[in-house]
Amino acid sequence: MDNIKVKVVEHGAKGGVWFIGWLFTIGFVHLSFGQGVLAIIIWPYYLGNALS
Repeated sequence: MDNIKVKVVEHGAKGGVWFIGWLFTIGFVHLSFGQGVLAIIIWPYYLGNALS
Protein backbone atom coordinates (compact mmCIF):
# COMPACT_ATOMS: atom_id res chain seq x y z
CA MET A 1 0.00 0.00 0.00
CA ASP A 2 2.99 2.33 0.26
CA ASN A 3 3.42 2.42 -3.53
CA ILE A 4 0.19 4.26 -4.31
CA LYS A 5 0.66 7.05 -6.85
CA VAL A 6 -1.81 9.90 -7.20
CA LYS A 7 -2.02 11.88 -10.43
CA VAL A 8 -3.64 15.32 -10.28
CA VAL A 9 -4.87 16.76 -13.56
CA GLU A 10 -6.04 20.36 -13.90
CA HIS A 11 -8.94 20.94 -16.30
CA GLY A 12 -9.55 24.61 -15.55
CA ALA A 13 -8.89 25.82 -19.09
CA LYS A 14 -11.57 23.58 -20.57
CA GLY A 15 -14.18 24.99 -18.23
CA GLY A 16 -13.16 28.52 -19.19
CA VAL A 17 -13.44 27.73 -22.88
CA TRP A 18 -16.86 26.18 -22.28
CA PHE A 19 -18.03 29.28 -20.38
CA ILE A 20 -16.77 31.63 -23.10
CA GLY A 21 -18.54 29.53 -25.74
CA TRP A 22 -21.74 29.61 -23.72
CA LEU A 23 -21.59 33.41 -23.38
CA PHE A 24 -20.86 33.76 -27.11
CA THR A 25 -23.84 31.55 -27.95
CA ILE A 26 -26.18 33.62 -25.77
CA GLY A 27 -24.97 36.86 -27.34
CA PHE A 28 -24.92 35.58 -30.91
CA VAL A 29 -28.47 34.21 -30.78
CA HIS A 30 -29.78 37.22 -28.76
CA LEU A 31 -31.29 35.10 -25.98
CA SER A 32 -33.11 36.60 -23.03
CA PHE A 33 -31.91 35.91 -19.48
CA GLY A 34 -34.35 33.04 -18.95
CA GLN A 35 -33.44 31.45 -22.26
CA GLY A 36 -29.76 31.88 -21.38
CA VAL A 37 -30.23 30.02 -18.10
CA LEU A 38 -32.02 27.25 -19.97
CA ALA A 39 -29.19 27.22 -22.55
CA ILE A 40 -26.62 26.43 -19.85
CA ILE A 41 -28.46 23.14 -19.29
CA ILE A 42 -29.31 22.24 -22.89
CA TRP A 43 -26.25 23.51 -24.82
CA PRO A 44 -23.71 21.00 -23.40
CA TYR A 45 -26.01 18.10 -24.31
CA TYR A 46 -26.36 19.18 -27.93
CA LEU A 47 -22.66 20.02 -28.20
CA GLY A 48 -21.65 16.61 -26.84
CA ASN A 49 -24.17 14.88 -29.08
CA ALA A 50 -22.84 16.70 -32.14
CA LEU A 51 -19.18 16.00 -31.33
CA SER A 52 -19.64 12.34 -30.45
